[in-house]
Amino acid sequence: MTASATPEAAVLADDLAVEYPARRPSAPHRALDGVSLRVGVDEIIGIIGETGAGKSTLARVLAGDLVTPKGTDPAPVIVGGEATVLGSRLRGIRRRELDRVTFKVAHLPQDAASRLTPERTVSEIIAEPILQRDRHYNRKAIGLRVATMLDAVQLPLAVLDKFPFELSSGQRQRVAIAKSLVLGPELWIADEPTAGIDVTVRGAINDLIGRLREEGSFSAVLVSHDLSLLRRTTCRVAALESGRVVGLGPIDELLAGGQHPFLSGLADAENRVTADGG
Repeated sequence: MTASATPEAAVLADDLAVEYPARRPSAPHRALDGVSLRVGVDEIIGIIGETGAGKSTLARVLAGDLVTPKGTDPAPVIVGGEATVLGSRLRGIRRRELDRVTFKVAHLPQDAASRLTPERTVSEIIAEPILQRDRHYNRKAIGLRVATMLDAVQLPLAVLDKFPFELSSGQRQRVAIAKSLVLGPELWIADEPTAGIDVTVRGAINDLIGRLREEGSFSAVLVSHDLSLLRRTTCRVAALESGRVVGLGPIDELLAGGQHPFLSGLADAENRVTADGG
């Protein structure tokens, strides 16, 4: 279904159930089970949870990553409920409509830094999404946009002509972030955006997300273990366990509430780190 030009929410998950199809010898795997979540227009929400909780699957579904290229792992399949992104329902969506939706959505996968095209320079990598849309786009304008994105993630212009193998893991992650945001998406689905990035540079990523939100027409779902990032950028956080939402609210309220063992454990771990640091 095609929705209105001004959707009521950037994301709506309603009793969403998602499975990975059976592949011999593995049986079908239920990754999400009854997830309901709303991300308002211009709202940034965080997702937390232990490994295997369904965080990356939720990110893939909301990013429209529902088609499996040949020879790769299976794509998630919506088997119950619904996920609506920028006003379009994803369950059973046709490929042409999915392409229209994802035109406005950027996805930073969990392993984004390792997916950078190895034979291309940083400049070419960041420009990829632009040239995929329009091969004849003005090269001077592309260069300016690439330089602007490099500055936003605090990378020097000297890396423009470098290849991924010449960069540190944190630098590659920042290149991946710049690439994912170069087109100015309406919705950013980011899975561990600060992974591998030095703590001294993470503030720049926080500031970038904050600026994008202040500029308007920008919503985001941030899957992250980085509590500092979530505190500084998100309105609310959803905690997942075994494919279900077990907590939803501002991050500090969730940690203080002790409503679930995972959240209590997370709060205790943070308190221990704070005590050791003091």
